[in-house]
Amino acid sequence: MKQKQRSNKEIILLILFIAVVCLGVLNFSTVIGLITNFLGMIKPFVIGLAMAFVINLPMKFIEEKMLKGIPEKRQSIKRTLGILLSFLLFAAVITFVVVSVIPQLGRTITQLTGKIPKFFNTLFYEAEILLADNPEALEFINDLEYQSMNWNNILNQAVGFVKNGVGSLLTSTVTVAGSLFGSLVNGIIAFIFSIYVLSQKEKLKEQSERIIRAYFKENTQKKIMYVSQLLYRNFSKFITGQCVEAVILGCLFVVTMSIFQMPYAFMIGVLIAFTALIPLVGAFIGCFVGAFLILVDTPIKALWFVVLFLVIQQVEGNLIYPKVVGNSVGLPSLWVLVAVALGSSMFGVPGMLMFIPLFSTAYTLIREDVNKRNAEKEMEKSKVTIQEKKINEIQKES
Repeated sequence: MKQKQRSNKEIILLILFIAVVCLGVLNFSTVIGLITNFLGMIKPFVIGLAMAFVINLPMKFIEEKMLKGIPEKRQSIKRTLGILLSFLLFAAVITFVVVSVIPQLGRTITQLTGKIPKFFNTLFYEAEILLADNPEALEFINDLEYQSMNWNNILNQAVGFVKNGVGSLLTSTVTVAGSLFGSLVNGIIAFIFSIYVLSQKEKLKEQSERIIRAYFKENTQKKIMYVSQLLYRNFSKFITGQCVEAVILGCLFVVTMSIFQMPYAFMIGVLIAFTALIPLVGAFIGCFVGAFLILVDTPIKALWFVVLFLVIQQVEGNLIYPKVVGNSVGLPSLWVLVAVALGSSMFGVPGMLMFIPLFSTAYTLIREDVNKRNAEKEMEKSKVTIQEKKINEIQKES
């Protein structure tokens, strides 16, 4: 009777599942819209969780090392100070990057406004000398120079843009303002949510364990706890390793650029260290900006800067990264690229930092399961082979 009831229940669940799948296929656009809206709703909370996890790393160190003298009965004061000092540390790092880069970048842009026309004049002059024996190419260069330096033509085009595009410009302004306001609201919600998670992390952990014990069997509980520990290890190792690696990379650029007397050494080093936190593409963004700044100042040094960047990238990729980050992430380059693409499209830069450890955890679990299943099949094959040998021996004896 129980077996029959179980069978009927499985059939009903199967029918419901097929019905839901059919409805989803028939209303695919509506389902995609609902999923998009849902992701938009949970986005600030996901960012808040990511923020809480990142802040928890220095907060844990501060509580264990700097505030260890505070007794347990003053735990609330200890936690408040830990959160405050951690956010102040994070704000200090951001302020250091901004103060180091923005003023220097502003002065550089001011200098570039005077250097760029001179740079292009020199470029056109050298091109005219090089192409003196080719009248057609020389005429093209002269036309290009006239068009690039014809400020009246540029002014007329700017006036036409203002006349024809003021409506679209206003629309774009309203859209950008709305997007900025939405981002500001999401940022405030994420910030408040991260503080709540940090202040109540022990209680949230206890509640999660109680829910797991209440609704899952013992074997399932062990699997959930194992996955949770694996996630925590991958996230903490990845975030800590990325930060340490970024600092080392920035210091390498500052030292080597200073040795070779390249301009903007400190600014470019700080910029590359900051952008290196973005997986795969971050350091190349800093390289592009640095090469452009050096190009206008000293073109030949810009070429040597790119060479220096490629050399340091090889050293960092083959020596520093494996030692600092280690094999804790253990994700092949192809899946790192997929994780970065999906994470950036859904949650921006925080998504990049979240999806690599998530993919690494999934990759580790799938790899362990595949190895386990293959090992079981090999054992079954070996047992079958042993039985066949025994049967053959018996047949030979008979």
